[in-house]
This record gives sequence, C-alpha cells and structure tokens, in this order.
Amino acid sequence: MVAIIDYGAGNLHSVKNALDSLGAASEITGDGDKILAADHVILPGVGSFGDAMDNLRASGLIDIVKKAADGSRPFLGICLGLHLLFESSEESPGVEGLGIFKGTIKRIPDCGLKIPHMGWNNITLAKPSRILPDDSPFLYFVHSYYTQADDPSLVSAYTEYGARLSIAVEDGNVFAVQFHPEKSGNAGLGILKRFLSL
Repeated sequence: MVAIIDYGAGNLHSVKNALDSLGAASEITGDGDKILAADHVILPGVGSFGDAMDNLRASGLIDIVKKAADGSRPFLGICLGLHLLFESSEESPGVEGLGIFKGTIKRIPDCGLKIPHMGWNNITLAKPSRILPDDSPFLYFVHSYYTQADDPSLVSAYTEYGARLSIAVEDGNVFAVQFHPEKSGNAGLGILKRFLSL
C-alpha cells in the first residue's frame, strides 16, 4: 500500500491517478497510523511553504511525516513536498521546515526568464539514482524555488533554467523531486514505477 499524505495542500488526485495507472494500491490519507503502516509514502504538495507547514502542524502530522521519512521505507516528496523536507525557505522567512535535510529553499535567480518556471525541462543526473533515469528526460515543472542542500552529495539531479538548479535529492530510501512525475508522461510514470519497486 502507498500512503499519499493528505494535509490540505496537495496535488493528491493526480498522484493517485498515476499510481492507479501503474496498478499500485494507494490511499489518500491524513491518518498517522495508516501512513506509518504503508510500504511506500508520498508527500505531494502545491502552494506556499508557510501555509503547508501550518497545515501539517494543524493536522498533527509533523512528527508522523518525520517518522515516515526516517529511511525505514521508501519515501518520496514531490514539488512542495521536496521543499518541506528542508529547514527553511526564502518563500516564508522565519517558518521552520521539517529539517529532514539540512539546507534551504532558494528563489530562482532573475536571469530574464519567466518566474514561475512552468513547463518541460530536461534533467541531468548529479549522481547515480535509484529512481531517476540517466537519459536526461524532459519532465514537467511548476516552481519559483529550488533546493540548496548543505551537503551537495544529497543532490541527485539538476536542471538548467537561467542557472543550474538542484531539483532532486536522494539519501537512502528518502527521495524528493521538484518536478511532477505524475504529470510527466511516460518518463514520470517510469520514475514512479522504479520508486514502487524499491
């Protein structure tokens, strides 16, 4: 069973639809017991960092998500779900993130390109990945921020958008990506399929 964490800020149904298309049993849930009993856990998200952390706190899910992302099972953060795993974000100064990874979320620098970055960009691996392909696929992005990990060895992929942006991290069983695999066609489904196979 895959638990898709429902904390009131997510692209929940498109993630579930993608998992359904792969034949994976999944449930959208905010129940801590179900989340911790799941074989795989996905933390999706759209919206602002501060609002999402408020929602997690109000839902009583902060400690649950931290336990779910302790490496004991495959865990995947998507888009805002990536941001929340870090300590802070320039989007919401003073708001404390989950702190699974040390580092911050930075605004995409103004290089004359449209922000938010919306559309298809290819990614390039920064290190071998257990879920990402190595053929520089084009994947779907909607974001104004990117990750800046204190430990560069955590970064598994980057994309170019006016600057080189770190857009995926990987540490043991914990994965997080800036793009939306559930909206990225066959390449995205392949990433989800590899995640489910872990």
